Amino acid sequence: MSHATEVFQPLQADDPPVVAGYRLAARLGAGGMGRVYLSHTQGGRPVAIKVVRPELADDPGFRRRFGREIKAARQVRGAYTAELIDADADGVPPWLATLYVPGPSLTEAVTRRGPLPVPAVLWLMAGVAEALQAIHAEGIVHRDLKPSNVLLAGDGPRVIDFGIALATDGTSYTATGGTIGTPPFMAPEQASGGEITAATDIFALGQTAAFAVLGRPLYGDGPAVNVLYRIVHSDPDLSLLPESLRPLFARCLAADPAERATPAEVVEWCRNRLGADADAGGGPAVWREITGPEPVVPAPEPAPTPAYTYAPVPAPDPASPFPPVPATAQALPRPGSGWPQPPSGRTVRRPASKRRTALIAAAAVTGAAVLVVALAWSVMDAMDRIGDRATAGSTASSAGPTARSSASVPGSSSGPSADAANPSAVGAGDGASEDSVSSDSPQEPRPEGFPLVWLDAKNSLSLKSSDPSLTGRKGDIRFGCETDGCELKSDSTVFVQIFGGHGTTLDECRLMLRSADRHTWPLAAAAAGTEICMKDKEGNIGLYVIQTKSTALPDLAFLQGDLTVWRDAAS
Repeated sequence: MSHATEVFQPLQADDPPVVAGYRLAARLGAGGMGRVYLSHTQGGRPVAIKVVRPELADDPGFRRRFGREIKAARQVRGAYTAELIDADADGVPPWLATLYVPGPSLTEAVTRRGPLPVPAVLWLMAGVAEALQAIHAEGIVHRDLKPSNVLLAGDGPRVIDFGIALATDGTSYTATGGTIGTPPFMAPEQASGGEITAATDIFALGQTAAFAVLGRPLYGDGPAVNVLYRIVHSDPDLSLLPESLRPLFARCLAADPAERATPAEVVEWCRNRLGADADAGGGPAVWREITGPEPVVPAPEPAPTPAYTYAPVPAPDPASPFPPVPATAQALPRPGSGWPQPPSGRTVRRPASKRRTALIAAAAVTGAAVLVVALAWSVMDAMDRIGDRATAGSTASSAGPTARSSASVPGSSSGPSADAANPSAVGAGDGASEDSVSSDSPQEPRPEGFPLVWLDAKNSLSLKSSDPSLTGRKGDIRFGCETDGCELKSDSTVFVQIFGGHGTTLDECRLMLRSADRHTWPLAAAAAGTEICMKDKEGNIGLYVIQTKSTALPDLAFLQGDLTVWRDAAS
């Protein structure tokens, strides 16, 4: 597999095609805050789009901090940072965009090529220290400097993810009880919950550079609690490092933050050791050997082709007195005999007042038709989504893959006329309709679709009811926010989430529910498109597909989604 193939992964089914107008071209990776994608500016410049995870996006405190940190990060301008160019802390979900750096992370480079030689480590430390100068100058402490947050471009390293760092005038950020940072690269004061300062990043710089030298963390691997204990209570073993680098590492890894080197001192120390090469403008050949060739960045993703196109209008014929007619219009029936036809070679003109009246009437009729279509479209779209899932989940008929069950939408009609209008509903091969299926054949339960079903603290669901949505808390399936991120809960119905699933069928729900025993299901990690199978004690099976989730304010939290129900379907 080539390096370019490793860097640019194709988008998956659960990846959004567009984020805030940025059309996504590939997946770059994932981290603690969310997923990262390749996109392009309108001018074609590559950018990295980071999309925040749903459980963080639902935390109002995180959004406030994220917005404050974005504002600070916009001010950072440095030769060795990946510049933040766009972001929205209030987006759904929140996101940020930085300039794309064409090069591997330090983690990837060391994994592929092994430990770095001393000259390359000096270039690395000087570049990262210069990046920290720019970041600290804006009142930001990175707090999570580590090898995967250092990208190796052809002209030097780039420090990324300082956009999620904590502004120094804020309070300590914790998520689910944890501190920002990665245990093997934390400073002692960070590991013990002490005060975080710019010197904390210098300790992380020393650990990151030690990883480049050793190919592994300086304080070893293992459970996080053991690694953090060693960082807090033991001195680093500098004998493992090259002797020429030990004085600098000793300054960076001092237990007392006040004794650590400043970024400027690190830059000066490295330049003195590099000598004439420090003025080479981007690093010697040894650095370029470490970074390797730049990957070929995929081209911008084109906008989707419209599903419906207009037929081209033919070029005008100078010999004809009438304007050209599109091919689609030529196929329409000619006006009846009551409509006067213009004689050959002549143009019949109506009085201006009559033409205006006719135009106004036509515009009114057209506007009314457009309004009716627009009002119906949103409901039809939701019904179509359920119809697609119902067709995939129902195996009762011998319909082809494009057929839809008439039972997928309540109140829909069925019968010979429906089959005639949909030839794909006829059984493949022999042309027999589903009415010709032998009465001895086992019949699967019919799916019933309920679009945009609302769940909040004041209503509930029941899979056995003809209308699953019930006012009050009388239904078996309830929605609550007693826990972070809220949850679905029930006295007897069991739940299971289909991770990565889209278009889940009845058989798939049956399989996943066979051993399910959970009567509560947390929704912290659920987002739009999440599919949840559920089964009540009567054997009714439901598939709830979340379309909208709002849990940021627990008192006003709600879910809205499409529900498909199969009655008595457990067997």
